Amino acid sequence: MRVLVLGAGGTGGYFGGRLAQSGADVTFLVRPARAQALARDGLRIRSPLGDADIAVRTVTADTLADAVARAPYDLVVLSCKAYDLDAAIDAVAPAMGAGITLMPILNGLLHYAALDARFGRGNVLGGLCFISATLADDGAIEHLGRPASMTFGERDGGTSARVEAFAALCARAGIDHVASDDIAQEQWNKFSFLATLAAGTCLMRASVGAIVAAEGGVDFMAALHDECLAVAAAEGRPIPAGARDIARAGLTRAGSDVKASMLRDLESGGRVEAAHIVGDMWHRARAAGIDAPRLQAAWVHLQCYETVMG
Repeated sequence: MRVLVLGAGGTGGYFGGRLAQSGADVTFLVRPARAQALARDGLRIRSPLGDADIAVRTVTADTLADAVARAPYDLVVLSCKAYDLDAAIDAVAPAMGAGITLMPILNGLLHYAALDARFGRGNVLGGLCFISATLADDGAIEHLGRPASMTFGERDGGTSARVEAFAALCARAGIDHVASDDIAQEQWNKFSFLATLAAGTCLMRASVGAIVAAEGGVDFMAALHDECLAVAAAEGRPIPAGARDIARAGLTRAGSDVKASMLRDLESGGRVEAAHIVGDMWHRARAAGIDAPRLQAAWVHLQCYETVMG
């Protein structure tokens, strides 16, 4: 299986790098400056799971079409921020010939409509990941904390040869992964947790531990989570008790330094995936007639941030 990974930043660089480290046929689609840096320094990963310095193949927008003409890719892994989705779709389009599969590992669910419209629903797998990673100033990928996993599967359920082939690549690379026969449920499990985490920590500009240490903080996070759980149920994907309880524990854990990556982006003055995560969850709540005042407050707050930042 030949894999093309969009970008070599924190997420795509980490998972693509681990695949390349194992000997998988992986190429990174990057900007020219990043391609030059990778040719000079290699792909560098700094991680509690093991550091790595890897020589990797790259293509740029100018060279992708020629590379595809020589040897098409089998799987395109789309790893980008939601606000870059349109540009990312255009970037990978030359690689998406007949029968080529695309697997997004973005947060949320809103991107699937655009991907299906451009490439066809049958060519788009369901995917998600759990990792906290960033690109350091020196170009190295810094993996923050130990979790680093991918979950993927056919969006209509069951399994397939392409899912099993990618699972085999992940297994050889030592990547924690789940080839799910119900990826839609896995997506809602994560989306309901992530929307709560992003809404709560961004609204309060604080970690989970700081929020729950405040008077009323535990009740606030629990009620915010309940709003998101209600949306999942209304969408026909109620969160199973086990996943719900694990999420609730993480969202109300005393002393936790966990923040949503959206809050880290906000604190640095950067762009945020507000509409894709918190906004989408609130719009779904409103469409279902669910009262979600905490989600609404977070969504208004994030819109104000984006307006001020311009």
